[in-house]
Amino acid sequence: MSSKYERELRQVLAGLEKGVNSIIKSCTEIQKARMKLIQKRPFLVVRAAGSGIEGSGDLLALRGDICFPIEVKSSKDPKLYLSGRTVEQYNSLVYEGNRSCLMPLYAYRLKGVRGDSWRILRVKTDTLHGKLRKLAPLIPSLPLTRNGKPYLNWESGMELNEFIALICSQSDSSKNIEHIQARSKVGITLPVKNEQENYRTRDILAELQKRRI
Repeated sequence: MSSKYERELRQVLAGLEKGVNSIIKSCTEIQKARMKLIQKRPFLVVRAAGSGIEGSGDLLALRGDICFPIEVKSSKDPKLYLSGRTVEQYNSLVYEGNRSCLMPLYAYRLKGVRGDSWRILRVKTDTLHGKLRKLAPLIPSLPLTRNGKPYLNWESGMELNEFIALICSQSDSSKNIEHIQARSKVGITLPVKNEQENYRTRDILAELQKRRI
């Protein structure tokens, strides 16, 4: 993984103005407003020791309420199939996620597109609790091939700006929800798989108001 994109994501999640402004130039006004929410609720983002090995991911995003190990990938193809070393990375993320009760994420950047070029996908784990457990159903997990193997599909991931709006609406949720609604005038929706693996639309803002994460 090129350190260029790793650094790009790190600066955004850290809430650095320079980093945020650099990726929102071709975004819509709604996307820009959501992205800028991270500046009020930033993470401490560090490059994981032994990046990409044994479930550490490439980045660790830490904040007082939540923490994510993040594996960063990029490609010109919307679909990225895991094989060899990348399968080992995925399996290690699952293992460490279960062992540490964390929610590992993939951040997938599609090259050559305008607007929000990042998508967030969740690695399925079984030991989540607290806020991470409430967040899990709202973030799409890696889809499966016909053979049941996970892979990255940019089109099925959550836009980075939507992910930021979600995780930055956990503190003082009512105030932040009203802010997002006022700026966007629309709800945020994303595809979520049900037990029959069919996609349905879920309104994140409505979920946040209901759950008061």
